[in-house]
Amino acid sequence: MGNKNKTISFRVSQEKFETLRDIAEERDISLSAVFRDYVDMLVAHDGQVEVVPEHELSEASESEDTESFPPKVEVPKSFVREHERLELEAEHLREQLEEHKRYVTTLRQQLDEHDQEDVVQLEDLDGDDDEDASYRIGSFDEV
Repeated sequence: MGNKNKTISFRVSQEKFETLRDIAEERDISLSAVFRDYVDMLVAHDGQVEVVPEHELSEASESEDTESFPPKVEVPKSFVREHERLELEAEHLREQLEEHKRYVTTLRQQLDEHDQEDVVQLEDLDGDDDEDASYRIGSFDEV
């Protein structure tokens, strides 16, 4: 397989489209190139990209007490341990479910095999020579 380019389509408002076109004209590139650059940057930074106007970027770089993007949050160890425990329990339950599915499949196969052995078709019991004969089940006393 080679590297094949894929097409991405989406809708934007007329106002945003014109803004994007202005950005492309300002940088003397095509509108497609704007999107390709954005997508390349997004992939390169694992989806952690913040789009800001250039004047805000220069202001943010001058101030030293700005938070990094994406924001980082400390999580208590108890939360992490509980999450790990739940992941292990979920994995155990998935394994049990798979085992149960295999057991049910085995039982169904055995049932199908058993049913096929014991099935007797009534047509097979009928004789071809006495099609018009009537049959009685049980004993009847004739009066």
